Amino acid sequence: MLEQNEDAAWVARCLKGDSSAFEPLVTRYQRVVFTLALRLLGNYEDAKDATQNAFIRAYEKLDTYNPAHRFFSWMYRIGVNESLNLRRARKEHESLAPTLESADRTGDAVEVRELSERVQAALMELSKEYREVVVMRHFGELSYQEIGEALDIPEKTVKSRLFSARQRLGQLLAADGGDYGWIRTG
Repeated sequence: MLEQNEDAAWVARCLKGDSSAFEPLVTRYQRVVFTLALRLLGNYEDAKDATQNAFIRAYEKLDTYNPAHRFFSWMYRIGVNESLNLRRARKEHESLAPTLESADRTGDAVEVRELSERVQAALMELSKEYREVVVMRHFGELSYQEIGEALDIPEKTVKSRLFSARQRLGQLLAADGGDYGWIRTG
């Protein structure tokens, strides 16, 4: 709650003409927005562009922010939209960055890299709605409530999409003969 109050105070200062008050918001959220963009786009430079575009858009639309809601959720949603817009504009269908880590898996570097590539490819096969919730939950480490706020959907829908996304990921990964039962957990 303290963070939300601080964010709202920074926004209020910006809206009153103190443009330097936006800097603490950028500092607080740029890493998580960049991580989101990288996971959605799979390209470091594109993720940098999407992150920059998201903060520019947020600054331009700051008067539309509702302080009754978390700034983080509002900013995260803008980050998702900017990432997806950039992806559409560039019509790229590449897999995610090869640095995708697979938790709770051991093995040599080659096995880990191969697993990462298979997971990345499967993740990119998911619909936009499924991929968003997976990225937000597992890479952004957001709660169901935070995801719901960011996507403007009920928490129940978040849970349903995440369940379906995990099932679909499991199917896609099982098709290559691997044992990926762990993907359905968490």
